[in-house]
Amino acid sequence: MTGRIHRTAAGLGPAAPVRAVHLGLGGFHRSHQAWYTAGDPEWGIAAYTFRNTELPRALTEQQGVYTLLVAGEEAEVVGSLSRAHAGADRESWLADLASPDVAVLTLTVTEAAYAVPEPGQDSAVQRVVAGLRARHRSGGAPITVVPCDNVPDNGAVLRSVLRSATRDDRRFAAWVEEQVSVVSTVVDRITPAPTDEDVAAALRATGLRDEAPVRTEPFTEWLLAGDFPAGRPAWERRGARFVPDVGVYQQRKLWFLNGAHSLLAYAGLARGHTTIREAVDDDALAGTVQQWWDTAARHIALDPAEVAEYCRRLRDRFAAPGIRHQLRQIATDGSQKIPARWLPVLRAERAAGRLPGAVVTGLAAWLLHLRGGEVRDPRAAELVESAGSVRRALLALDEEVGADDELVSAVEAELHRT
Repeated sequence: MTGRIHRTAAGLGPAAPVRAVHLGLGGFHRSHQAWYTAGDPEWGIAAYTFRNTELPRALTEQQGVYTLLVAGEEAEVVGSLSRAHAGADRESWLADLASPDVAVLTLTVTEAAYAVPEPGQDSAVQRVVAGLRARHRSGGAPITVVPCDNVPDNGAVLRSVLRSATRDDRRFAAWVEEQVSVVSTVVDRITPAPTDEDVAAALRATGLRDEAPVRTEPFTEWLLAGDFPAGRPAWERRGARFVPDVGVYQQRKLWFLNGAHSLLAYAGLARGHTTIREAVDDDALAGTVQQWWDTAARHIALDPAEVAEYCRRLRDRFAAPGIRHQLRQIATDGSQKIPARWLPVLRAERAAGRLPGAVVTGLAAWLLHLRGGEVRDPRAAELVESAGSVRRALLALDEEVGADDELVSAVEAELHRT
């Protein structure tokens, strides 16, 4: 009988001491931050989910070990997870954040989570604040929080949210301001939702049964700007870059990668496609994406040759075999994603007196998605109810966009052509 993967079977040593905590345990964390941390064997991660119980159970049975299936390359067994916890394990969460041995807290909690929680709400920010309160009460050792979600200026946004969420306690708020460093980041690695085939592929690659493998692409990027007063893993061993400011790189990724992803997701679903690779193989959609990239390139402060090379690499990544990046997965939380991915370029184009066709196509496809059911968005009920009217839907997305008569008319015309 095939054995279950674990540390001894995989040829790994004992789990490292927990010096980092992660919130948002899932595929992307394990293909990205956990993979980078595996380059420094002195750092172990205690990772927490929200409501999922099966994934932490499977990882616990495997002693935190899992298989990373890199498309077109050999599989790698990753052992940086020292512990995996379900979201209900509040006692361990508080104890880990209170521990002076823990120096870093990383987050992958989706764009929608970067908001001040309502009283009594069980949100990512509420959990972070509860953990920081436990740390403050236990002696207040410094810590660095590293948000890894596609939010523009994610470090500054999270800092602002923490200020709002802690202002009812002056002493605690002052400690957060002085002892909690918040780093800004850009993260990138396409990591599709898991499938049953991944389990079979992990077995073929390692000879061991893995109930929690992750499939990803060869490309990966991590840029960080900020301070680590209590130390950090040597993430640079696997290529992480520490830069003074991530701003222009954030724009590059949000507009060119994420913006194209959203465009392919909504327009691809409207044309009957299911994955990024299927969508980019559609000549009409490939042309729309190129039009989007040409438009965005007019407004980014990077060398045109660097932008052209980045787009070439994106085309290769989108078309790569072995990665089934589901369009419905990308289409989630559109009300949070679209304002960061499309609207800055749209505003710059409108200020120049132009109406960007790729954005018109994307907004029309987004409206079709809202009208088609199965909408996963924190504002789904409101958006679906407004989707019958282009004006109302665009006003719900952004008041300035919804008030633009020429844009509204163009989206209406695009819908009639669809």
